[in-house]
Amino acid sequence: MSARASVYEHEVKALLSEAGVPVPRGVVVRDLDFGAAGELAEPLVLKAFGPGLVHKSDAGAVVLGLRAADLPAAAAEIRSRLPDVAGFLVEEQAAAGVELIVGVVRDAAFGPVLLAGLGGVWTEVLRDTALRLCPVSERDARGMLASLRGSRLLYGHRGAPPVDVDAVVKLLMTVGGPGGLWERLELGEFELNPVIAGPAGVTAVDARYLPGDAPAHAASRPSGDFLPLFEPKAVAVVGASTTRPNFGNMFLEFYKAAGIPLVAVHPEAEEVAGVRAVPSLASADVDYALVAVPAARCPEVVRQAAGVPFVQVMSGGFGETGDPELEAELVEAARAAGTRLLGPNCMGVYSPRGRQTFVGGGLGPAGSVALVSQSGGLAGEVIKVGERRGLAFSRVVTVGNAADVTPAELLRWLARDPETRAVGLYLEDPRDGRELYDALRVTKLPVVLLVGGRSEQGQEAAASHTGGMVSDRRIWESVAEQAGAVLVASQDDLIGVLAYFQAHGSRVADGDGVLVVGPSGGASVLAADAFDAAGVRLDPLPGDVLGELRGLGVMAAGNPLEVPVGPLGRAGLVPEVIDAIVRRRPCRDVVAHVNVQAFFTYGHAAEPLYAYARALAGAQEALPRTRVTLVTRNGECAPPGVDDEVRRIAAAAGIPVYRTMEAAAVAVAAGGRYGTA
Repeated sequence: MSARASVYEHEVKALLSEAGVPVPRGVVVRDLDFGAAGELAEPLVLKAFGPGLVHKSDAGAVVLGLRAADLPAAAAEIRSRLPDVAGFLVEEQAAAGVELIVGVVRDAAFGPVLLAGLGGVWTEVLRDTALRLCPVSERDARGMLASLRGSRLLYGHRGAPPVDVDAVVKLLMTVGGPGGLWERLELGEFELNPVIAGPAGVTAVDARYLPGDAPAHAASRPSGDFLPLFEPKAVAVVGASTTRPNFGNMFLEFYKAAGIPLVAVHPEAEEVAGVRAVPSLASADVDYALVAVPAARCPEVVRQAAGVPFVQVMSGGFGETGDPELEAELVEAARAAGTRLLGPNCMGVYSPRGRQTFVGGGLGPAGSVALVSQSGGLAGEVIKVGERRGLAFSRVVTVGNAADVTPAELLRWLARDPETRAVGLYLEDPRDGRELYDALRVTKLPVVLLVGGRSEQGQEAAASHTGGMVSDRRIWESVAEQAGAVLVASQDDLIGVLAYFQAHGSRVADGDGVLVVGPSGGASVLAADAFDAAGVRLDPLPGDVLGELRGLGVMAAGNPLEVPVGPLGRAGLVPEVIDAIVRRRPCRDVVAHVNVQAFFTYGHAAEPLYAYARALAGAQEALPRTRVTLVTRNGECAPPGVDDEVRRIAAAAGIPVYRTMEAAAVAVAAGGRYGTA
């Protein structure tokens, strides 16, 4: 189909009809001879079409409720105002029903996206729509409809008959499913608004198609072996100075402290800061080179990297500052040398197992959590704060501009890495979003997404309602929903959810319920609010457990369940309560919270708190198919070192610890996506 400003509505409807989408009966008139319209059932709709006439209703180019005899006069009146009209479409006016919008738009990063929701003249006011990346499954289509705030309109509301939801689903599959129209359209944008849905089916009353240029996508590079990136046999640092300490010198010190075999690259010196030096990368027998020289010199340095599997360019000053030509030159230099390029504009790699680092303070313990980040600074924070909270990392890699090595291919490799059990991603521009989406869909590990810049600011104005309602935030929500990833809103939640998967990732849980237990009625009420906000339902307790709970001295009967915990209480009470409930109804998660402040306001020793933590650890050991989580509310009231010891006791039993109920609720909600029997 030839590309022009827009395709006329009757041409779009011919395409729809061929695909099996019901459209109103109609005729096209170009010479004001409306005789053929006499065969149509009244009332009729008159629509003008012509170059640039996209929003026909706004332009006054649509007239409803006409008789055949009224058509010539109505057409003449439109032409008097719109002299460029090329012709008219006359259609039978569709019966009233629920008005929907169905559209497809090409997202710059992720490609074709299907939109469906409440449509008609209220589309922009209600903004009640759902998105999914194409191709959608029937499950996706039904989920889109169920997620609408106004979904009750589809199933019968206030005496109105329900619409044929199966017909709506069929329409969504015809447009956005495998082999659907989205594969044949040169997007652009494609929009059906309104689609009138009723008990007898659906009718696409209006259709708009704006072709666009087919995007140029680089062919995906097969993921290579990234093990030398994370566990190099030796590292070279380019850019350290013999006279003025700089970033290169800082990294030399980090690597010296890590104990990895190391060489400096310097054109004149025999050593730099006590490290043996060679004149160029061509003389360095290493797996990994870190380049910290001015941006303009980076391509020349990288060209010397033949035989070096990976080169990281820390330097900035490329595409992120408006110099894409220099970035392209850098990529070409890497390809000419036969090396893979990490960055530019990135901090590097952290892997305690491979003595790789870009942070000071020494290496933490080797673990099972991986992180891919477009921000080096944020990655450093996640490492340090995460390790402080008990995270142990397998691989951390910063990609910066991701000019060569992309988050998608790193994710594919990490999904096969035997040392990694969960992956976090911090992204701003995924580069090739479709490749990332495909990688997410095939990854079996838990993946936690934190995305920067998800607001609607900066969205380009679109010619149709569909384009105007597709934002970065909603696209990422759809990516996470369809790919089975967890989308979080903050760095703290990224760390918290990764901590949950580190502790419970290999634990297959029974049931799907969540139980919350701990002291204070007020805290219990707020806990219920926190879990509701996170989308976690707290089911009532089994009725037959109440007698046993009263025998234990617990008079409350709700979920969250108020159970006294404090310096004078019995440490084993909460585990006994948990056991009584779980014996009757398995729970996938139990969240035990405690007011740390009470142990040091009404008591003066940490031992009762430690005893409670040990009792909870015993409960986790006794319930291997239940995930126990601890919330230490008001933990800042404890003396120094107490929090560390509580975390140590809990970690030894595989129990994650959180400071707030909100953080625990987000983590438990994320855990609900994985590992239930």
